[in-house]
Amino acid sequence: MVFQASDTVYVQASRDAVSVAADWALVIAAVAVAVTAVIALVLLIRTSRSIQKIAREASRRADPLLERGKSVAANVEFISASVRTDIEGLHRSVQALSGRLQQASDHMETRIEEFNALMEVVQGEAENVFLDTASTARGVRAGARSLVRPERPSPPTLPAEPDRSGE
Repeated sequence: MVFQASDTVYVQASRDAVSVAADWALVIAAVAVAVTAVIALVLLIRTSRSIQKIAREASRRADPLLERGKSVAANVEFISASVRTDIEGLHRSVQALSGRLQQASDHMETRIEEFNALMEVVQGEAENVFLDTASTARGVRAGARSLVRPERPSPPTLPAEPDRSGE
């Protein structure tokens, strides 16, 4: 079918029923896709709002836990610093005490060595006094015997020297 206007010619193709049905199916499909897109957009907005609401609620509930965690961390840090300071003080005290004990040990060792030297001198003097006393006692006994029995004088004998191998 051809239409003619004053200066424009229109040509309209003849259409059969299949072509019209295909055009209507295309329109219905486009409307269905548009409606599906609108429904998906509405569901996405609602889901986004729900997720935001859940996130706000979780944040509201987590805030006290986070604050408590920060408080606990601060307490642990304070306790750790306090323990570290105490241990450093204890370490310094132990070092000072160790130095004093070493000094006292050295002093005691010196005093013991001096005491041992003194004991050796005292022992030597005591042995000499003992030998002198024994010798004098023998001499007195020999003299007394010679006074009591003048007919037989006996020669004086010296006491035997003590064994000094045990020194």
